[in-house]
Amino acid sequence: MNRVVHPIEQESFRRLRTRLDTSHFAPLTRAVVERVIHSSADLAYADDLVLDEEELLTAHAALHAGAPVVVDVEMVAAGITRRDTVCRLKDARSGPGLTRSAHAIRLAYEDVGPGALWVIGCAPTALEELLTLDAAPALVVGLPVGFVGAAESKAALRESGLPGVSNVSEKGGSAVAAAALNALLYHPIAKETP
Repeated sequence: MNRVVHPIEQESFRRLRTRLDTSHFAPLTRAVVERVIHSSADLAYADDLVLDEEELLTAHAALHAGAPVVVDVEMVAAGITRRDTVCRLKDARSGPGLTRSAHAIRLAYEDVGPGALWVIGCAPTALEELLTLDAAPALVVGLPVGFVGAAESKAALRESGLPGVSNVSEKGGSAVAAAALNALLYHPIAKETP
C-alpha cells in the first residue's frame, strides 16, 4: 500500500531542502536525517546524528520482513505509524538499582527475543539496560533526551558495536526517535532486478 503524503508534509520537506543540502547523503541516511529534522525543525541534527548506511539497509530489510519493533514509551509508539509496537512500560516496576524504564526493556526482550528493532526516545536507562542484554538487535534507534545520562547512553550504544542510530548531543526525544523509525518504514523497498 502506497503512503499518501499530505501537501503540508511535502511543503515542509521542500523548505527543509532549501535550507539544507542533503543530496550528498546515501538514500536511507538521507531519509532518516530529513525525517528527524522534519520532526524537530532542528537543522543541527544533520551534523549531530550518527548512523551507517549499511546498518540502515539491514534494518530496513528486517523491518519490512516483519521484525518486531520495541519502544521505550507510549509517546514513541504513538509517533510510529503503519506498524504495531511492543511497549511494556505499563507492566514494569522499579526496584533497587532498576528504573521502571529499564525493567520495561527486560520485559519487552522476554516478549520479542533477538532480532527486533528497538526505538528508545525517552529514557537513557532504557538504552543502558538494552545494552546489557544479548538482544542481537536489527537496529537500535537510541535517541533518549535529557541532561542526565542521555549523551552518555548514546555514546555507550556507539561503543557497543550494535547497529544503531544515535546522536552526540543531549537532545533527542520521542518525536525524533519515532521519526527515525518512520523514515525506514516509509522508504520504498528496492525492487530486485532480474
